[in-house]
This record gives sequence, C-alpha cells and structure tokens, in this order.
Amino acid sequence: MLGIRYIKFDTSTYVLHYSGGKIKKEGKGLSFWYFEPTSSLVAIPMGSDDAQFIFEEATADYQKVTIQGQLTYQIDNPKQLAELLDFTVNKNGKYLKDDIEKLSQRLVNEVQVAIKSTIQNFTLKQAITNADKMENIIIAHLSGSEVVNALGVKPLSVNVLAIKPTPEMSRALEAQTREALQQEADEAIYSRRKFAVEQERTIKETELNTEIAVEEKQKQIAQKKMETDIAKAENDRRLREMKVAADIEVENQRQQLIDLQTENQRKQADTDAYKLQKTLEQYKDMDWKKLMALQGNTTAKTQVAVAFRELAENAQNINTLNITPDLLSNLVNEAPIQQQRRR
Repeated sequence: MLGIRYIKFDTSTYVLHYSGGKIKKEGKGLSFWYFEPTSSLVAIPMGSDDAQFIFEEATADYQKVTIQGQLTYQIDNPKQLAELLDFTVNKNGKYLKDDIEKLSQRLVNEVQVAIKSTIQNFTLKQAITNADKMENIIIAHLSGSEVVNALGVKPLSVNVLAIKPTPEMSRALEAQTREALQQEADEAIYSRRKFAVEQERTIKETELNTEIAVEEKQKQIAQKKMETDIAKAENDRRLREMKVAADIEVENQRQQLIDLQTENQRKQADTDAYKLQKTLEQYKDMDWKKLMALQGNTTAKTQVAVAFRELAENAQNINTLNITPDLLSNLVNEAPIQQQRRR
C-alpha cells in the first residue's frame, strides 16, 4: 500500500537497508518497514557455506592427476563484500543477481591456484599420498590471499577428498604396487620360513640346554643329598657323644653326690658318736643300780631281774634259795608282779 512494505530476515543474514544512497539500517536478523520506491535491500548470508571443486593438474614428473575436494568458508566482513558483489534482494527476499555464485567461483579459482603451485612440487606418488599436506598448503594460501581478504571471506577448512591419476597410470601403479606387494609377500614367506627354522633351532638348543640343566640339577641334588647324609651322620655322632658326655657328667655328679652323702653320713655318725660319748661320760663311773633308779620306769620284772643278779653276785654267801614255780611262770609269761600280788 502506497509502496510501504514489511520484510523480515533470519538471524544468519546480515542486512543493509539503503535509502537515498545511505545506510538506514544494518545488522543480523532485522525486520522492518520500508518505502520500496526509494529503498534497496542487501542480504548477505553469514553462515558457513561449501564450495565443491575438481581440477586436473600435472605433477612434477608430468603425470596428470585429478584433485577433488571441498572448501568451507564464512563471510567475515559483509559490508566489505557488499562493495564488491551485488547481494540485492527484492521484496520477497530473492537475489536479483547471481553474485553469490561468483563468490564461490572466485574462491574456487584461488584454491586452483594454490593446488597448481603445490602439485608441481610433488611427484605422482607424493601427490597421491600427501593429501593432508596439500590441505594445509591450500588453507595457508587462502588465508594469506589478497583476493580472499578483499572479499571479506574467512576460509574455515579445505578437504581434499581424492587425488586420482589417469586410468592407464592407475593400472600401472596398481601393477607396480602389486609386484611390490608380491615381493613383500615372498620376502615375508622367506622371513617366516627362516624364522621357523631359527625357532626350531632355538627349540632344540633349549631342549639340550634343558637336559644339561636337568643333569646338572640332578648332580647337584645327589651331591646335596650326600652332603646332607654326611651332615646327618656327623650330627648323630655329635648327639651320641653329647649323650655319652651327659651320662658321664650325670654319673660323675651322682658319684660326687654319693661321696658327699657318705661324707655327710660319716660326719653325722662322728657327730652322733661324739655326742653319745659326751653324754655317757658322766655316767661311766656311776653305779648301774643308780642309773636304773634314775630312769624312773622300773617295772616289777626289772626289779626281779635286779634281785636275781644280786643273788648271783652274792651266791657264795647263799646257802639255800627257793624259787616257786608261780614266780617263774609269771616271769616267763611277762605278767607284771604287781598283778600277781593283787591276785
């Protein structure tokens, strides 16, 4: 209505709103009203994008190779890019020109320049086996390229997906590789057989060494057993000697004990005899009758015995002696005289 329109962009798009040759609005993800007859809208995608490439170049040994890969980039300075390429959109957000494709083509051309200067330093085999090295060289070239920096684009990564020679050269390389692999296989078989022979020799040597070691061990065991038997016999002899010495020592101690006991008994007997002698010395001159009287335990039988002794001592003075049978019977039967008197 009256040329006034409303437009909205997503957050990954940087928008420049020109009116009267001047920037009215700019930024990412804008939405606004504008007057269409006097306005120009520039929309620059800020997200990362991919550019596919495939080139045919010659290596240092004049062999053609096909390099296929992908460049990932991101617009780093949208205002700078807008000055070089036209990203104007209509009222529906569609680009009026195909400059976005021009951007990809310019970047691909820079990639081709980097690949051409790189591949000329590689032989065919080096080119085929150094894709990662080529990637690093390409990304370094793009980062330092004046064209890329002027566009305000930042290269994120380069992936070299394939480096292929011509079909004829590929078959030749395959044959060469096949022959090399066959030679390596033959060498591997020879090495394996050689290794098997070496292993067999090692096994036999190990068996012989094992038998020698077993014999040596058996010899050591026999010698050790003999030494053990000798040591055991020596220990048994020492034990017997120790036992005999112990028995001798015990007998000697027993003999010493007997001698000591005999000496003690002799000394005790001497002591007892000396004591008895000293005890009896005071009675040796005393009349025996007085001694009997001093004992104080004189019985009737004793008195009768004393009487018979006195009779015997004075027998020259006795003319007639009468002893009744009853008295003799009582003496023989050990009956107390006092009991006979009581009867």
